[in-house]
Amino acid sequence: MMAQVAPHVPVLLHPILAAVEPVTGIWLDGTFGAGGYTRALLEAGAERVIAVDRDPTALDLARDWAAEYGERLTLVQGVFGDLDALAAEAGAPALDGVVLDIGVSSMQIDQAGRGFSFQKDGPLDMRMGDAGPTAADVVNSMAEEPLANLLYQLGEERASRRIARAIVASRADAPFGTTLQLAAVIQAQLPRPKPGQPHAATRSFQALRIAVNDELGELARGLSAAERVLAPGGLLAVVTFHSLEDRIVKRFMQMRSGDAPGGSRHAPEAEKQEPRFSRVTRRALAPAEEEILSNPRARSAKLRIARRTDAPAGEIDPRDLGVPPAALRENMG
Repeated sequence: MMAQVAPHVPVLLHPILAAVEPVTGIWLDGTFGAGGYTRALLEAGAERVIAVDRDPTALDLARDWAAEYGERLTLVQGVFGDLDALAAEAGAPALDGVVLDIGVSSMQIDQAGRGFSFQKDGPLDMRMGDAGPTAADVVNSMAEEPLANLLYQLGEERASRRIARAIVASRADAPFGTTLQLAAVIQAQLPRPKPGQPHAATRSFQALRIAVNDELGELARGLSAAERVLAPGGLLAVVTFHSLEDRIVKRFMQMRSGDAPGGSRHAPEAEKQEPRFSRVTRRALAPAEEEILSNPRARSAKLRIARRTDAPAGEIDPRDLGVPPAALRENMG
């Protein structure tokens, strides 16, 4: 009988555990998924883990094994942008650690019915949760120029204007409803990829997924929420998978540790504030070759860790973190 393949392998798990050893106190796993980080934290000695996921399916799949940990594990449906409020509701107004694994999970990609992938046909959904507009709503209603901006800023798609024009023209005949329908229109606007290159629709699908789930706005809110809820000495560990996410995390940790680059005549230097974090990792940690070989998803991953100081939490504008304009809620209409 063939062994079952794990639906989602936690990336950079060992470097996280090594950096925070010994694992103690109350932790919050803001991107629970299949529970890899949560289980590892509990096994490593965490007194309790509050596991948060916006996807009710992920929490339902965990309920059987979660019972093994009793009161040490609390499952919560919600978004990690609200992690301070969710922790307080779970009886933990201060945390000893927060771990975030940003982006879509392998479980979600592999389910054609979720609409994240163009490998199989499915409804054009892309929602990580069960509420809000779908990717079909976005491509069928957004005007051409903001749609082009969205594809360029969130997917780094150079042919964004050509693709947006083709989407608007195609939906005039029939609205988009499936992943392969959209992928075919995008693919027709671009040269055939060379061997080893990603599918032509990859960047556009990434942009739509980020927009539908407000991923970059959620990331900015999650970082600020972690600052508010972490106790002095508490650790923030964030794993990212593409440059848009990593730039936001890097900028946050630089700014909140007092290490942000100086100003220039175009961007005056911000007023120095008492550091809210000290950086545990001065540079992003990448996975070892052995991890990449056993889990190809880890190839683009980066890990950054910072430790909370006792300075009071403060406000931060997502735009100061480099969140692209197309990702801001006020520009999504």
